[in-house]
Amino acid sequence: MDVVFCGTPQFAVPTLDALVSAGHKVRLVVSQPDRPSGRGQQVATSPVKQRAAEHGLPVVQPQSIKNNAEFRAQLESLRPQAIIVVAYGRIIPQWMIDLPPLGNLNAHASLLPRYRGAAPIQWAIASGETATGVTTMRIDAGLDTGDMLLQAEIPITPEDTAVTLSPKLAQLGAALMIETLQRLEAGKLTPTPQDDARATLAPILKKEDGRIDFSRPAREIHNRLRGFQPWPGAFTTFRGKSLAIVSARPLAPGSELVPPARIRLLEGRLLVGAGGDTSLEIFELQPEGKKKMSAADFINGYKPKSGEMLGDL
Repeated sequence: MDVVFCGTPQFAVPTLDALVSAGHKVRLVVSQPDRPSGRGQQVATSPVKQRAAEHGLPVVQPQSIKNNAEFRAQLESLRPQAIIVVAYGRIIPQWMIDLPPLGNLNAHASLLPRYRGAAPIQWAIASGETATGVTTMRIDAGLDTGDMLLQAEIPITPEDTAVTLSPKLAQLGAALMIETLQRLEAGKLTPTPQDDARATLAPILKKEDGRIDFSRPAREIHNRLRGFQPWPGAFTTFRGKSLAIVSARPLAPGSELVPPARIRLLEGRLLVGAGGDTSLEIFELQPEGKKKMSAADFINGYKPKSGEMLGDL
């Protein structure tokens, strides 16, 4: 099948690989423009662009696509049967939606209609879900509202973070997209409209989403810590300076009664109270301007006292 592939981050790479391995003709790869990245602000090439080069595929990186006459003419000349979109990072305009006979096919990292939006993996973990998955869908003008094609589900383990779950979903989505194309080509796949009444949103993450609210139960705080990796993480303040909580776990409810946001030192362990008579044990932290350190090193270096507070009053 002649296809065009649109994607940018590492999450999209397995689907590009799968398309090539399955024998589809990827006529063009569309990726976001190269941008400065990291502390040194060196211009970075997207993972999809890098992999496309390894496959010897042509790449374009338009600054915009909605009213880009040159880009539109290029796609129209290729006459793709389908456009595959995985984490491209741009809204697909109507002219592009209407172009290929099989439509613009997206692999979205949630069990739609739940977690529509830019950060479905992060919000699924942060919300305490124990399962998630990938949905292939036909893109329409809405935000992840198009008709569903196929779904596949996997568990979210208690140890999973957004960093560990993302590659699992990327591989799952790659296999699901190949199956979707095969069944569409054979005429053996019927699109299913989404139930909007069951929809939830997964908006793009903001820095403030990582600020710990110690009135929440410990398990909820821990889920957000797991979900918001690597950014914005989970942070609070200690003695007027920022403090990132890198690793922690909730204790059994009622096992250690510590007032919310208050520190308790217990036999060399660092505990902090949370809502609902729950508490967290903190294992690794990163004070402002310092490297990550264990709770033991934090206790030895900063000498916190039981009853001190995390977060602003």
